[in-house]
Amino acid sequence: MAGGPVANAAGEASAYTHLIDRTPWWKNRRLILLNAWITLFLITSSTNGYDGSMINGLQSLGQWNAAFNYPSGSQLGLLSAIQNIGSLCAYPFAPYLADGIGRRNTIGVGAVFMVAATFIQTASQNVKMFIGARWLIGFGLTFAATGSPLLITELAYPSHRGQATSLYNSLWLFGSIIAAWTTFGTFNIPSSWSWRVPSAIQGLPSVIQIVLIWFAPESPRWLVSKGREQEALKTLAYYHANGDYKHPLVEYEFEEIKAAIALDREVENSVGWLTLFKTPGNRRRVRIIVALAFFSQWSGNGLASYYLNKVLNAIGITDPTTQLLINGILSIWNFCVCVIASLLCDKVGRRGLFLVSTFGMLVFWTLQTVCFSLYSEHGNAAAGHTFIAMIFIYYAFSYNLFLDDLAYSPLIVTYTVEILPYSLRSKGFTLFNFTISLSLIFNQYVNPIALQALGWKYYIVYIAWLAFECVFIFLFVLETKNRTLEETAALFDGDESVARIAHPAAEMAEAPKDHEVRVDDEKGSTSAVDSVKI
Repeated sequence: MAGGPVANAAGEASAYTHLIDRTPWWKNRRLILLNAWITLFLITSSTNGYDGSMINGLQSLGQWNAAFNYPSGSQLGLLSAIQNIGSLCAYPFAPYLADGIGRRNTIGVGAVFMVAATFIQTASQNVKMFIGARWLIGFGLTFAATGSPLLITELAYPSHRGQATSLYNSLWLFGSIIAAWTTFGTFNIPSSWSWRVPSAIQGLPSVIQIVLIWFAPESPRWLVSKGREQEALKTLAYYHANGDYKHPLVEYEFEEIKAAIALDREVENSVGWLTLFKTPGNRRRVRIIVALAFFSQWSGNGLASYYLNKVLNAIGITDPTTQLLINGILSIWNFCVCVIASLLCDKVGRRGLFLVSTFGMLVFWTLQTVCFSLYSEHGNAAAGHTFIAMIFIYYAFSYNLFLDDLAYSPLIVTYTVEILPYSLRSKGFTLFNFTISLSLIFNQYVNPIALQALGWKYYIVYIAWLAFECVFIFLFVLETKNRTLEETAALFDGDESVARIAHPAAEMAEAPKDHEVRVDDEKGSTSAVDSVKI
């Protein structure tokens, strides 16, 4: 079959574009089922998003503060940061688990850890027990959060991949909404159940995953890497072509994946963590991945993500009901804007959204700083109210792995996963998550201390940092839309690497087939299926 034009470093055309079925996905029952499975993977992010908003809300609950002796300063920082410390402890194992037992099973392992942890968290009798449970949540989350984006990216229908992967971080905000309104709803419970109920609900997404994940499809790329090519072909045909094993798109995807995995095997013994830094292309990838990870947490967003009540106290809004209401409304606002941005990522492009987002953050963070200073120095009530409006507008541009809207939340996972080749995808994504955890731990310890010591002047630090982010994004972030995962390598490694992957797919039409593929039943079971000779 003719593969079509292969994208190069400068071009926009993709080899599979003309093979895509343009029928709306909701009219194709196989794509409906595929997207239902992807939704199951997406809710991993909801557990993480739930945590950030829950901790924010619990700080406004008198019952929670009384139960743990009114934590403040470094102890409050530890309560917020301990989940990410748990995540750090799991990072050495997560990529090997994802590559060894598969993306799907890795999600299941992480979900089991998180269910156990939320049970301990709900039953906590003292602050040490609560901290230990949050550490275990972070430990399990690392496994689930490593497997989920990889499986989404490697399983999604080609024209849906960018949007589906972008929705992963957007679902952080769905969890944030549930947590914000749960803590608002339990605020008036006159017992410890005011904080135990939100703690218990945090495990719900993981319970759903434990029940269903074992029936979900596995990544075709992982299956091919383990020599299970017929299972990979079956998965591609069943979900991408209504069971048609001879569909041109399925043949193209299958041969492209096999060629890419074959190239990876040529250097398999030399692929390790240092491989991320050995070639110019990989160093460019790492530079962008690490930068985006830090930007996602060091853009001022951490102040409202984990310490919104401290910020609101600083501008005179001290009523717990009002604080919880603002937290809940902000979560809904962020989610709506973030989902819209996720669905636009293939139309506007990654680079365009990153640029608009970063420059928008700089402008509206500066306005927040001005309002904060006017209230702090002169007691200007109007400036305090305007500051709240600026928070909402800022988050329409900003990024937080958890509370970003326009670019960073929907795009950083998408962009990180798609610029990495298969052999480095799990390791590179682990490096990305490791960097985020480091930046979060720093933020969660430093922000409450610095805010208390410097007040509004602390906001000036982030103005300077956001200006640096704008320059970096403009100089180094490349556009990757409308390319397959394999074709994206051209942007970093040059056209030759993509030509080597595309060559087998392009010659597939002339290659003799050993047997015809027969679909024996509607579920897509096969007989006498042999691979195409290359």
